[in-house]
Amino acid sequence: MYSFAQRSDTQVWDEPLYAYYLRETGVDHPGREETLAHDEQDGERVVNRMLRGEWEKPVLFCKQMGHHLVDLRTDWLAECENVFLIRHPAEVINSFSKVIPHPDLRDIGISHQWALFQELQAKGKTPVVLDGNEILKDPQKILRDACTRLGIGFDPAMLSWQAGARPEDGVWAKYWYAGVHQSTGFAPYQPKSRDVRPDLEPLLASAMPAYEALAGYAMRG
Repeated sequence: MYSFAQRSDTQVWDEPLYAYYLRETGVDHPGREETLAHDEQDGERVVNRMLRGEWEKPVLFCKQMGHHLVDLRTDWLAECENVFLIRHPAEVINSFSKVIPHPDLRDIGISHQWALFQELQAKGKTPVVLDGNEILKDPQKILRDACTRLGIGFDPAMLSWQAGARPEDGVWAKYWYAGVHQSTGFAPYQPKSRDVRPDLEPLLASAMPAYEALAGYAMRG
């Protein structure tokens, strides 16, 4: 999201369906009450605004979490250009568990991503798949290739940004975005541990098949 926010032709929207997801599932995430009070909870209204709303710039980039679509129709996704960002599930689990000690497969989201990918592919809309580690290895090439697939020109401004929060950040940013707020661009790739706590090993095993399927479509440097 921070990368696309640097484009002069692009407006970003941070997790538009998060409040809807919190209302529908009742999950107790950090910042839950703030998010419910601040953002639209009606999923259909959010989708309608994404597709039909009036925006200041020609490109709207919505950062979504696949599992936020819980019990919401998905046919509208075929009207969009879809980019799936994936990371190795062990890295996701280790990151997520710093905020939510006992994440589940719904939190990790990779299985939902794979299901959505197959649904869109069946409609002739194969999404762009970006692997977080591959981006770090060669951000300019990966982003340039992704922009080509999306039908928009590559903008070198996408490679860096100012440290700190953005006005588009969701109200939950203070709980989740400490790392990105310290960043000024794509850090050099460094392998991360893929060891997870013993109690989270079954979750990792459950997430791996969907990850491996999506990784086969990921752009490479």
